Amino acid sequence: MKKTALFIIDVQNDFCENGALAVPDGTAVVPVCNRLIQMAAERGCPVLASRDWHPANHCSFKDFGGPWPMHCVAGQNGAEFHPDLQLPVDVMVFNKGTDANAEAYSAFDGTQAAGVLHDAGIERLIICGLATDYCVKASVLDALQAGFDVLVVSDGCRAVNVNPDDGEKAFAEMEAAGAAVLPLAKVEF
Repeated sequence: MKKTALFIIDVQNDFCENGALAVPDGTAVVPVCNRLIQMAAERGCPVLASRDWHPANHCSFKDFGGPWPMHCVAGQNGAEFHPDLQLPVDVMVFNKGTDANAEAYSAFDGTQAAGVLHDAGIERLIICGLATDYCVKASVLDALQAGFDVLVVSDGCRAVNVNPDDGEKAFAEMEAAGAAVLPLAKVEF
């Protein structure tokens, strides 16, 4: 069996209900993520989590020419993980989007995530989080490019859906690139 890690993408207050950039039904991923965390603990698998951790003048914000409202500003409540997300005390957290002049959707962009995982002998990632059509998709594609086997937990993700079917298209793109996409009920660590 390949050595596996759980990677939770951006389950932060600003992407959940009442957040500055709330993903529709985004809070619904929290119980799925918590079950995956429990499963990872039962198998002794490490848990990683990424978070947007933007400076207040980030280029992705509308005020600075970007497409998004201000969100996940470093140190503010909106950037914190959802309070019901039960991350283990030894979770490895990777901050992304920390450079004001560079967008970073992927948890592997500008972080040490790939190196840390490779150094730990991890070969397979189980990925869930927000949002399917942006940060989850970018992270999955980068993980595949970095040589990891990837399983995306479909009911552990939600999409922004700027266009109505963006989430479904993102799942199809991830599958076409080599990721498995399965619901929680079919996930095995």
